[in-house]
Amino acid sequence: MPNDRLKAVMQSGGWTCAALAEKAGVDTKSVERWANQNRTPRLGTARLAAQVLGEDMFGLWPSLRQPRAARAISPELVALYEQRADLPVSAFVNLMEKATEHIDVLVYAAVFLHEAYPRLNDLLRERAAEGCTIRIALGDPNSENVRQRGEEEKFGHGIQSRCRLALMHYRPLLGTPGIEIRAHGTTLYNSLYRADDQVFVNAHAWGVNAFGAPVWHLRRTGTGTLFDTYAASFEAVWNAALPVEEN
Repeated sequence: MPNDRLKAVMQSGGWTCAALAEKAGVDTKSVERWANQNRTPRLGTARLAAQVLGEDMFGLWPSLRQPRAARAISPELVALYEQRADLPVSAFVNLMEKATEHIDVLVYAAVFLHEAYPRLNDLLRERAAEGCTIRIALGDPNSENVRQRGEEEKFGHGIQSRCRLALMHYRPLLGTPGIEIRAHGTTLYNSLYRADDQVFVNAHAWGVNAFGAPVWHLRRTGTGTLFDTYAASFEAVWNAALPVEEN
């Protein structure tokens, strides 16, 4: 939702987003997010911007009155699970079932989804048929990063074989309109399971199998940056990944 107070002050003073951005030392898109998405700037930036506008910064951004500890908790955080194993597979399925625009999956293997829910491919086909864009990025079993992850997690060649198994699970979807599958060899800091404006972030820890690492459930609200950070991370990996061939 927009920050009507900020927009009114800028309009009355003849300030454009670009002009205020220059004075505050930020990019124009940041100011646009302050005004149109009610994003809250950092304290120092808010103080400077308020001085430029001749306003009280707490009047422009009331949330800055909250204690620092309270502001440190992202408004986009829905829930935190200590381990992925604490999150039932039905939660992943329900997330994808509700998607209408995007389903993005970034993993090395995550074969637990197909193992616990054999209808996953059918669900993805159904979502794609309804106009949902589906992108699956799986680990390249021949990549050095996958091999190293197996050593770090004391999984040996197991993770490479699970990457191949994941490719086998998803291969029947190749050629389905609206669904694309790619293989990546990046260092995977987090596994991502996105459906529209919600995402499960499986935050990896060195030497810990993914099922034993925490999961953050985030929802894009327009007042935080966490969701967009992980969305951008997915895009970066996706752009570097290679399409899986049908044959």
